[in-house]
Amino acid sequence: MINASRQLSRRRFLGNFALASAAIAAGPGSWVIRPDWANAAEGPIRLGIATDLTGSLGFAGNTDANVARMLVKEINDSGGLLGRPIELLIEDTASDESVAVGNVRKLIQRDKVDLVLGGISSSMRNAIKDVIISRGKTLYIYPEGYEGKECTPYLFCTGPVPAQNCDQFIPWLIKNGGKRFALPGSNYVWPQTINAYARKVIESSGGEVVFEEYYPLDQIDFSSTVNRIISNKVDVVFNAIVPPGVSPFFKQLYQAGFSKNGGRLGCVYYDENFLEMNQAHEIEGLASSLDYYKVLAAEDPVSARIHSAYDKQFPAKFRFSAGSAATGTYRGLKLWEAAVKEAGTIDRDAVAAALDHAKIAKGPGGPAEMAPGKRHCRMNMYIGVAKGGQYEIVARSGGLVDPKEC
Repeated sequence: MINASRQLSRRRFLGNFALASAAIAAGPGSWVIRPDWANAAEGPIRLGIATDLTGSLGFAGNTDANVARMLVKEINDSGGLLGRPIELLIEDTASDESVAVGNVRKLIQRDKVDLVLGGISSSMRNAIKDVIISRGKTLYIYPEGYEGKECTPYLFCTGPVPAQNCDQFIPWLIKNGGKRFALPGSNYVWPQTINAYARKVIESSGGEVVFEEYYPLDQIDFSSTVNRIISNKVDVVFNAIVPPGVSPFFKQLYQAGFSKNGGRLGCVYYDENFLEMNQAHEIEGLASSLDYYKVLAAEDPVSARIHSAYDKQFPAKFRFSAGSAATGTYRGLKLWEAAVKEAGTIDRDAVAAALDHAKIAKGPGGPAEMAPGKRHCRMNMYIGVAKGGQYEIVARSGGLVDPKEC
């Protein structure tokens, strides 16, 4: 979905990776985590993770790899899957599509994995999906929240999409902010698509879009945009500007008095990691719409257990959060596990048929299930508001929210 400016060194990745079970280097950008037991008759089930361990999205990709390691260890410690252990193979897609394609081919051709999970940006998903699905004849799970409209057979999406982000959130913003919206965004597919959806919900809910604009990914001066927001008396800024621009944009909005004069910031991807990009007072009152917030661990024993287990195994800077696709990775692997158990095999067609209606009763933020025939996931959604540098949940869906895709 998003782009980001944080850089992650190979040294930091390897240091973080050494905190848990040993990873065996298998060539540049490749790691294998072997189970400590084996089924001699059939061998291990091979799970491939293709994610950004280095590059601009390394902070998210490392989290996703860590979640996979945590879950694979849990499954193996419980006897494996179909009586077989899972071997985890991780390839660094390096936030670079040209690097990713070659590394994902390794998972398919050399390692012959039974599933590939990964990809963060939509451009990465589009770059690797044909290698996995059409050429590799392999199942693919994409875990990140994104702009929707991905209806490729054998590709299952387990992060939130625009209907889930917006249908509850925008009416809340109108009630708790106002009717006059600005839709600023970075100039690529996710902001454009989610803003198109948001506009429909805004207008059908009695609001109006004062203006909609797009900016280069590296833009950091938003003085003219801020002036336009202030002069047009915009009530709500529904932000789809991503890093590196989002932090200076929010700072400039604050300095212009937007929030002080009653303006409301809304941003559907803004998780706990992003809260640290600005001073707390600059984003006080910012509202976000996500499938999970850390504060849920205080009320939900399942979320508390998952979050605690992650923090214990991986006490570094790669935090378990919704915006980093950690939640989509968790539910994606658990749904796949349920599908394999139902199918009784790792055959792609059989697992895909079972995954089409797979359900899990427990997960971060609550249960989840695939919408049959849609290859997207139903999940709980929550509205969080930033207060003093942390989120408080102010609204939640009454049940699992349908993705309305495909």
